[in-house]
Amino acid sequence: MRKKLLSVVLLLSGVNTYAQQTDEGTIKSIFDQALSKGKSYEMLHDLCVNIGPRLSGSPGAAAAVEWSRHKMEDLGFDSVWLQPVMVPHWVRGEQEIGRILNSKKIGTKDMAITSLGGSIGTGAEGIAAGIVEVKSFDELKALGTKAIQGKIVFFNRPMDPAKINTFAAYSGAVEQRGNGAIEAAKLGAVAVIVRSMGSGLEEYPHTGGMRYATNIKLIPGVAISTQHAELLSKLLKEEKELQFYLETHCQILEDAPSFNVVGEIRGGEYKDEIIVVGGHLDSWDLAQGAHDDGAGCIQSIEVLRLFKSIGYKPKRTIRAVMFMNEENGLRGGTKYAELAKQNKEKHLAAIESDRGGFAPRGFTMSASDKIKSIIRSWKPLLEPYDLWDFNQEGGGADIGPLTTQGVALIGYLPDSQRYFSVHHTSEDTIDKVDKRELELGSASMAALVYLIDKYGFK
Repeated sequence: MRKKLLSVVLLLSGVNTYAQQTDEGTIKSIFDQALSKGKSYEMLHDLCVNIGPRLSGSPGAAAAVEWSRHKMEDLGFDSVWLQPVMVPHWVRGEQEIGRILNSKKIGTKDMAITSLGGSIGTGAEGIAAGIVEVKSFDELKALGTKAIQGKIVFFNRPMDPAKINTFAAYSGAVEQRGNGAIEAAKLGAVAVIVRSMGSGLEEYPHTGGMRYATNIKLIPGVAISTQHAELLSKLLKEEKELQFYLETHCQILEDAPSFNVVGEIRGGEYKDEIIVVGGHLDSWDLAQGAHDDGAGCIQSIEVLRLFKSIGYKPKRTIRAVMFMNEENGLRGGTKYAELAKQNKEKHLAAIESDRGGFAPRGFTMSASDKIKSIIRSWKPLLEPYDLWDFNQEGGGADIGPLTTQGVALIGYLPDSQRYFSVHHTSEDTIDKVDKRELELGSASMAALVYLIDKYGFK
């Protein structure tokens, strides 16, 4: 009897080991293909160099839509289509001017600034005014209208350098960029200057989106490089009457037509269940948008290409989505979720890559405890590829609107230490992307999609 039980145990053990080896073999095939014959870097180079900046509503964004559609058709995906969406249309205009006017210490000095996305312009007449430096909205409110009226408010709270998680540091500072113009205008300010959301001391500024509120006066907003933020802060401590001149020519135009671009490989056994991988096709206008978020778009396309190249036939439908307008409106992600609900589509999971094309570390998750537990149970299969961090919350901005439909949201998590040196800057170019790291990210996403496709969440 004991021998019979032992035989059954060994037989079951053998079956489990075989299944484990099968998964290991498939995942190894995915990584082997990506690292030896991957197309991620080649596609990203094409997008960055031949298309370039892709701000929503711009000719570059329109060209990127066509590029994406043709690329997925050329790769032989089962279906490729466009989802129409109206997007904000903001243009930067002529080069901005930022200048210290009357410093006793350094005289007149040009400063590195850039308009924040969505800002109104000053026009050719510009704005010249005194400056008040604050670190927080509470500090601003404490100063009151008397101190702020007619002044330029300088928000100078840095990203916390002590935080290992750079996205947490970003979250701790970015509200001054997003809402600074609203809060300053309430007290009579004429403009705002915001310290760039950069993790180091850099000579170039970081742009990014800002907001306005109903019934609050619209005032211009610009970002200043972290190096010049330090200099300006130092001068203000010595010269309270310092004057600053701003001239910007940006405009808010009427909404423009654009598209999400969608491609898919249809599944077999569970073809009505959809697994989405995606990134946002739009980028800021200062550079090529290589890390933010050309990398995420290309990695999503590459997931499907990798499956085709190794001959994997998915059980479920795998869909790559190039979302439009994440940077200054989230219209594409909102439209995708709206159409998914309208069409009664069943999404099992959505995976977003929007943290740059750096080396893989793991995945964030916004899902039920059960689903998190299932994904973490696959950790032994993924750890050999440096995928070890499955403990952080989060999914992604573009897939966020799918939350109400009960979709498991997952974010690709690469190393983030260098991201905020290029994020939203003129430095976000193809030469800042490492080919091997980019290909590893594509394979990492494909490996997780493979496991979700094979096993589901039951």
